[in-house]
Amino acid sequence: MNATAYAFLGLTAIVAGLAAVLTFAMLRFAAAARDTRVGARGRGAETAFLSAALQEAVAKLKAQERATAARAEASERLSGEIISSLTAGLLVVGLNREIRILNPAGRRMLDAPDAESTDPYQRSSREQPLFDVIDECINSQSAIVRRAVMLADEGGGATHLGVTVSPLSDGDGTVHGAICLFTDLTAVKDLEEQLRLKDSLATVGELTAGIAHEFRNGLATIHGYSKLIDLNALPDAYRAYVQGIRAETESLSQVVTNFLNFARPAQLARARVDLQAICERAADEVRADARALGGDVEVRGEFGVLDGDEVLLRQAFSNLLRNALEACVGSSTVPRIVVQADVDAVQKVSRIVVNDNGPGIAPALRERVFRPFFTSKRNGTGLGLALVQKIIVFHNGRITVGTSPSGGASLQITLPAAF
Repeated sequence: MNATAYAFLGLTAIVAGLAAVLTFAMLRFAAAARDTRVGARGRGAETAFLSAALQEAVAKLKAQERATAARAEASERLSGEIISSLTAGLLVVGLNREIRILNPAGRRMLDAPDAESTDPYQRSSREQPLFDVIDECINSQSAIVRRAVMLADEGGGATHLGVTVSPLSDGDGTVHGAICLFTDLTAVKDLEEQLRLKDSLATVGELTAGIAHEFRNGLATIHGYSKLIDLNALPDAYRAYVQGIRAETESLSQVVTNFLNFARPAQLARARVDLQAICERAADEVRADARALGGDVEVRGEFGVLDGDEVLLRQAFSNLLRNALEACVGSSTVPRIVVQADVDAVQKVSRIVVNDNGPGIAPALRERVFRPFFTSKRNGTGLGLALVQKIIVFHNGRITVGTSPSGGASLQITLPAAF
């Protein structure tokens, strides 16, 4: 082999080496490009994953926030419903004695304006005894349990409350107000008074019935002897004395009879009684006299029925209407007497009001008019209203005195209704 052949062989080897190097470089470049593309795709997936996870976390936080707000709203709504539904009064007061919460039941008991009213709630002197108990609790920082409080009414009556007050403190034990729960005990007090009155009437009847019988027997003897005296056989100077004895014994005998009716133990012949029929019949007894004076007696409204003694109830309402008529006549007023009734199905009672346009009854005398022998009439015995009260009480009812719309007396009767 000559030198040319060797040169050609060397050149071929060099070209082959360069081609191999170039091929290797191209392969390395392609591999690097491929690795770059794969890495880019991996970083994009990781970024997308992180973004999705972040969005999911934000969505969960928003859902938790909405759930928390819904629970808070539901809790607040439930608290409001509980406060509104309480039959007892709820009063929350701050350290400066500002009223924070007063529920509807409490507003009704205190005659406060409704929560919707734009007028600020103003305390009245009538409610001062209740706030005195709250002040005592705040000042002493100790609870007051079952305190009895009486709120005087303008009409002379009273509202009795049972009060429990506790200090209101935060998590650190710092007192920042007081919470007061109160209930209306007026009906309970009235029931206790009814029971006491019923026992008193029974005791009075037992003690005095025998004495009254003896008085009536003596009066009957005196009256009988006076009847035996012939007035025509007496001188004119003595005739008036005998007539006076007869008149006085008859008057005293009527007083004793009325007192016996009052003192006699009540034996009720109970039956189903229609109150409207009773009031209509009692009105018929005095209507003619009222119309003769230019007035009238009206009976209106919804009457109920009850289990009671028809005779005694008719006597009670007759006495009330007769008493109203006499009051109008005594004041030279044309009598306008109205018997108004309604039935309370919730309380299961019948309310009957006898209103007149007479002179009325002064507030200071309203408790005394039911006492035996108390009367403001010149010829009255003072037993009419006492007997009425006894009949009503023994029917488990109550009677109170007020002022009628026309300015006269208003006798308000409450009786248990039968359904």
